[in-house]
Amino acid sequence: MDGAKEYGLRNVSSHCSISEMDDYDLSKLLEKRRINTERKRSFDDRSLSELSIGLLRGLDHFDSSYSPLRSVVDSPASSDQNSFEPHPMVAEAWDALRRCTVFFRDHPVGTIAAYDHASEEVLNYDQVFVRDFVPSALAFLMNGEPDIVKNFLLKTLQLQSWEKKVDRFKLGEGAMPASFKVLHDPVRKMDTIVADFGESAIGRVAPVDSGFWWIILLRAYTKSTGDLTLAETSECQKGIRLILTLCLSEGFDTFPTLLCADGCSMIDRRMGIYGYPIEIQALFFMALRCAFTMLKHDAEGKEFAERIVKRLHALSYHMRSYFWLDFQQLNDIYRYKTEEYSHTAVNKFNVIPDSIPEWVFEFMPKRGGYFVGNVSPARMDFRWFALGNCIAILSSLATPDQSATIMDLIEARWEELVGDMPLKISYPAIESHEWRIVTGCDPKNTRWSYHNGGSWPVLLWLLTAACIKTGRPQIARRAIDLAENRLLKDNWPEYYDGKLGRFIGKQARKYQTWSIAGYLVAKMMLEDPSHLGMISLEEDKQMKPVMKRSSSWNF
Repeated sequence: MDGAKEYGLRNVSSHCSISEMDDYDLSKLLEKRRINTERKRSFDDRSLSELSIGLLRGLDHFDSSYSPLRSVVDSPASSDQNSFEPHPMVAEAWDALRRCTVFFRDHPVGTIAAYDHASEEVLNYDQVFVRDFVPSALAFLMNGEPDIVKNFLLKTLQLQSWEKKVDRFKLGEGAMPASFKVLHDPVRKMDTIVADFGESAIGRVAPVDSGFWWIILLRAYTKSTGDLTLAETSECQKGIRLILTLCLSEGFDTFPTLLCADGCSMIDRRMGIYGYPIEIQALFFMALRCAFTMLKHDAEGKEFAERIVKRLHALSYHMRSYFWLDFQQLNDIYRYKTEEYSHTAVNKFNVIPDSIPEWVFEFMPKRGGYFVGNVSPARMDFRWFALGNCIAILSSLATPDQSATIMDLIEARWEELVGDMPLKISYPAIESHEWRIVTGCDPKNTRWSYHNGGSWPVLLWLLTAACIKTGRPQIARRAIDLAENRLLKDNWPEYYDGKLGRFIGKQARKYQTWSIAGYLVAKMMLEDPSHLGMISLEEDKQMKPVMKRSSSWNF
């Protein structure tokens, strides 16, 4: 994953106008219960409607509430979830994960990216990556070992305050490192940390998603442990606000989304996802919601909360309306008129129907849909991206109907999206002339390999979480069974190649940490669905827009 550690950051817009939204039923698996309002304010999943109303009265009048996940075993479709014995692979996975633990001054602070002794090149696989550590952190939290997660959060927070430069360009103050490495000096018996903010990455691209994952993990730690003190420290509050300052800053573009360079997310190198990729938009949405629950009620916190609520309303409208594709929407695009002018235009982005790739018509089932890879003027990236769609479900960026439809698509296109090894990171692969143009002839991203249609075991935990939230645990169980047939025997590869994911990736590292951790998290969530609460957000049924859409808001 030398290339996988590439990220990008450009300008961010903050257009606040929104359109009317429908109410959505967001409590299929979740149930609220009131807790003592005298206790210290908890970082609960406060609803957007609660904020919209509360901002008018003052945020200090919010009630504290907590929304634990009701165990999915209560539902008939999953009554046997806890009935199976632990797979022998679980113990092997824990042993492998613990071997990857990194210590700083005798305290665990993370896990390295891979523990592949057979590889001649270490590259940056011996570093602790913010994104890569998330599944490891979730595994430790679910196993009742929160200390390593707390240490990681504090250590990366310290690194955020460092001066950050990439080729003499200074990064924004809120940027989180892509990774860090602990150097041990046996002579002086000292440990030092070296952080990478993109200056060592292939392509020299600065990180953008690290800050989002850090906020999401901070909330997961808080939800799992009930420890409110960490997120309430002045250091953590400052860290959250710095990240928000960076990603909510005013930009020159007119979209309510985050503008990113290619290589800004898990999909690295040149894969044509620059602009407004679903991978980043879903993470952006989730990070904003998590930050919203953790901000203090002081004056500065209220100001950021107001900005978050405006952005969330605009972002959710934009993504749900323009990034969503199902059979009906595909048929509508197929019949689009072009060169429409004025606010009454239906084809707002001037997408040319002839630009729809042929594969989409065969791929799209009558029941099923997904968020497309990207939307920008005259251009739609119709590809499926697993991480973006799973995070859309977990963050409630997807409505309940959209979430169910995404799961319908996965079931209907199981061979294409899952095959022999969960889960396709993107579909379909870019091939031939298009591959040469889009990737710049990238030899690692050949068709059905790496991030160009490769299969990544780490995505198993995201798929499982999405399955549990949508009440489809049987899909997760089927995927986990596939993984258990291969992963241990193949020594936990980083990724698999081929249309069905049958072959170990040609440059895949063995004992890839997040492949190991992703499996453990998936197993533990399926056995105890209440774990989902730390990584899933409930959408409020009462959510209402706070402003009317401006008739002058044109794209």
